[in-house]
Amino acid sequence: KHGHAKAKIIAVDIFNGTKHEILCPSHHNVNVPTVTRKDYPVMDIDDGYLVLLDGVKEKSDVKMPGGDLGEDLQSQFDDEKDILVTVISAMGKEQVIAIKSA
Repeated sequence: KHGHAKAKIIAVDIFNGTKHEILCPSHHNVNVPTVTRKDYPVMDIDDGYLVLLDGVKEKSDVKMPGGDLGEDLQSQFDDEKDILVTVISAMGKEQVIAIKSA
């Protein structure tokens, strides 16, 4: 009845799964991140970082994933299998979210 309409937005972080909540007037603009998803072949694993092939260039700034995903990736790499990793990027961060044999 009084005041402006408000919008409550709840979002889940794509990198760590935490929930974030914002309450703002409904007439305000809200920034939305641009999320990209791309598959890369794995060339090497060097000191906790993946060496990926991005077209004709090497990309070596993506960290090795932790947990079961990282263990699975390491074991497939040790078995000399061809591996593709799916990397999501947003707001200056990158993370491997899936692996598959090529």
